[in-house]
Amino acid sequence: MNIDDALLLIREIPDYPKPGIRFQDITPLLAHGEAFIATTEKFASLADSSTLVAGIEARGFIFASAVANQLHSGFIPIRKAGKLPHITISESYGLEYGVDTLEVHIDAVPKGAKVLLIDDVLATGGTIGAAIELMHRLGAQVTHVLTLIEIEGLPGRARLAEKYPNIPVTSLVVS
Repeated sequence: MNIDDALLLIREIPDYPKPGIRFQDITPLLAHGEAFIATTEKFASLADSSTLVAGIEARGFIFASAVANQLHSGFIPIRKAGKLPHITISESYGLEYGVDTLEVHIDAVPKGAKVLLIDDVLATGGTIGAAIELMHRLGAQVTHVLTLIEIEGLPGRARLAEKYPNIPVTSLVVS
């Protein structure tokens, strides 16, 4: 299956989890083996100088761990607050429909590591911005941000470009 056909499996759920939100349901893509492989292969093909792959909870984990496997790289989980068992650092951020906090273990990446950051959706840029901040605070360099979906009309890409002009952002679908 080619990547274009795989991406057609994403369905939009209007007004979820609240009115005005256009939720992008990726479960049909994930459930289709060939589509999932095509998607992770596409992501892996966009990786260049990264030594580690970080994924943002929860749906970013799915893609990031598969891409890390394809690249024979390590996987770094960036989790919501209170989910990691060791000492963490945290970063709070605003998102399209509220406020949340991400955490990562203080020893998740060695200083100077190059990190490919993956998430499922780019909307306002808050989640990805918080993840970038966490990596920078640990002394890592984010080399590229990959997302499956970018929500058109929301300021995520512009916010990331303004704050992190040297980090390329690639989204497979803009809707």
